[in-house]
Amino acid sequence: MIRGLSGGDKKVNVEIERKFLILAKPRGKPLRSHKIRQGYIAREGGNVVRIRQQDDLYILSVKTPAKTGRYEIETNISAAEAEVLFAACPRPVIKKIRHIYQLGDHIWEVDIFAGSNKGLIVAEVELSSEGEKITLPDWIGPEVTAFQKFYNANLSVNPFRNWGVKYEDLVARMGG
Repeated sequence: MIRGLSGGDKKVNVEIERKFLILAKPRGKPLRSHKIRQGYIAREGGNVVRIRQQDDLYILSVKTPAKTGRYEIETNISAAEAEVLFAACPRPVIKKIRHIYQLGDHIWEVDIFAGSNKGLIVAEVELSSEGEKITLPDWIGPEVTAFQKFYNANLSVNPFRNWGVKYEDLVARMGG
């Protein structure tokens, strides 16, 4: 999350990110790793309501379109509240391990998916502006930011296992 306001346990941000497939595992040890489970309660007209468990933290998020990127409002909730919301998700939850890497001035998040999205790996970098220049690490493959099928909310509807392609072939098809 980039620019924003925060107060208490709530955050309001404008999220500007780019997504990529990867060619190889990043070198070095990640700064940290998180086990993530997330579900989508509602998706309509570009708006998304999501529940996420990140390790022992539970976060309710609302995302709406912005001029550049998306507005994102997050608030921490209890485990009991989160379980009620997970049960309300109409589609299967997304499961993944997120590895965090610091490269220069940027934080890279590498998501290794599990469950029905097992085999898919997506790296994201958040930017402070739409035109911000970044140096891509040598392990970064083709950019997939413009392809909505790679958005987590869409992966809950059409998981990677249904795509009929191996990850290596997907990278090659996308130009990697």
